[in-house]
Amino acid sequence: MKIVICDDSLRDLSNIEKILLAYQNSHPDAHFDIEKFSDASALSKKIEENELADIYLLDMIMMPTTGLDLGRQLRSLGNESAIIYITTSDDFALGAYNVHAIRYLLKPISREKLFEAIDYALTYTKINIDASYLLKTRGGLVTIPHSRIEYIENVSRTLEIHRTDGEVLKSLFIRKSFEEEIGSLLEDRRFIQVHKSFLVNLNYVQQLSKNCITMESSTCIPVSKKRAATVKNEYLSFATEYYR
Repeated sequence: MKIVICDDSLRDLSNIEKILLAYQNSHPDAHFDIEKFSDASALSKKIEENELADIYLLDMIMMPTTGLDLGRQLRSLGNESAIIYITTSDDFALGAYNVHAIRYLLKPISREKLFEAIDYALTYTKINIDASYLLKTRGGLVTIPHSRIEYIENVSRTLEIHRTDGEVLKSLFIRKSFEEEIGSLLEDRRFIQVHKSFLVNLNYVQQLSKNCITMESSTCIPVSKKRAATVKNEYLSFATEYYR
């Protein structure tokens, strides 16, 4: 496990490292290496060369390369590492959400806040490594990482899985109910059933309206009336969980 810290303030860089070392000392099962950068451009080059970490703690306001630039670079490569933003301003929270950051922490960073963020990041990283969905297709069994599923639609007793890269995978005829077929996905809190025939990955929701969820692919997914209140609450809870 590797954790990267990038902050152009040497004092903040040192303080964050001290908290991480304290975390490691108090969690005997947590084993990770720490790599520090005070120059965001140097980290950008590492990412470009595919030298990646499991968790990134990034200052948001750096010049000329910002923390948001680094987050976009990681996501453009399809990288699902956990990103934690640390900054002096809450002006960039929406941008952090758009690159699926798991936390957005304001300076000065407290030990308690960073400990909680690392706890969540370790869980998030494990989910991204281990979790996948097994789909029966005409071509055989296909394993699809949860992080690559944008939404699933039940169409005439078959599952259509819409991947984040635009590919659509179709299952064989399903004999169980839609709810039973997607049961394992519903255990992952990134997913929520918004309609009797639709399951969405909250990581890829762009906008929620009264009757529809707009996904990153611009697809409008219907939200049933009986689920509307629950969907709204779950979406708002998920969208703000990292911002504490």
